[in-house]
Amino acid sequence: MESERDIKYISRQVSSHNLDNISRTRAYQNFFLEFPEIKWAFVASMVSRNAGWNMTDLFLSPFRKLLSHKERKQLFMTYERANWLIFSDAYPQLLIYKLSKELNKPMFHLLPAFHVSRFMVKEWFIFWEDQDEHRLMTALIINEQNVIHQPVIKQSYFKYQIFLRFPYLLQDRLFMNAVLIPAFQDKLYGIYIHGFTNLTRRITVGKQIASVLFNPLVYEGVKQFAVETEHTGSRRDYERLLYRHFEKGPLLRTVYPVINHQDNIRKDWCRKGGIHHKWWAQDDCKPDAEVANSFYKRRKILYTYYHLREWLK
Repeated sequence: MESERDIKYISRQVSSHNLDNISRTRAYQNFFLEFPEIKWAFVASMVSRNAGWNMTDLFLSPFRKLLSHKERKQLFMTYERANWLIFSDAYPQLLIYKLSKELNKPMFHLLPAFHVSRFMVKEWFIFWEDQDEHRLMTALIINEQNVIHQPVIKQSYFKYQIFLRFPYLLQDRLFMNAVLIPAFQDKLYGIYIHGFTNLTRRITVGKQIASVLFNPLVYEGVKQFAVETEHTGSRRDYERLLYRHFEKGPLLRTVYPVINHQDNIRKDWCRKGGIHHKWWAQDDCKPDAEVANSFYKRRKILYTYYHLREWLK
């Protein structure tokens, strides 16, 4: 009976925080501030911020003119579906860890009730015993990317309507997509996202993002930014710190409704695909402000192309 009550409570908490990109980002960050040993939660909060910025970018003038309404809606749904799916899998794990801390005993036997992979059930028990924060963070990165691989990346709708279409292929070829990591004092770091459909590549990028975030030269500034900057889903959250003029993207909740997702029957990804040894490899990445500079140079080219097209009309 007690387990049933815990499962129902956690389910309600997951549903209430999985409404949209704003609520997910806030939930990840608040959890990390309470349990800083779970480093993945901070990584997830910063990646989730970037997902929100990518969503509202679709309302900037070049994207409105160069992409059809249908294409922009499909791109939004790709970000939203992946965002929602990861949270629905990961947040119950975080709450069960919180419950375990409160009861001072591991409660990870509850994880299968939320269709969490047996891989992560094992990893949480390992973490409870040895407190290896880096291993757990890596395990969660491996898990999250496998969780979305079949339902999003390989799912026929997203595969043929997004990942094999010209807008995505062009953006990928020109390195137009990056995870940007803002810190105070006019600092902006970044890592390019390239080859997103490749599972191992996504896992590698996740580990690289983590290595930048927790670099001693970066961490305090990024944490200060996160704590002091309410996530709105608009890049103005950090662009206001850069002392340059940018077209202001809209606040996410002013342009997107809450999406009701179908929660399909989940299959344990590790039963079919197994665990690749290379996923555990160390993938450190030095903080690089040049990625952010390059990102905005490419943005400038996009705006130039957009204005030229408008002028030629």
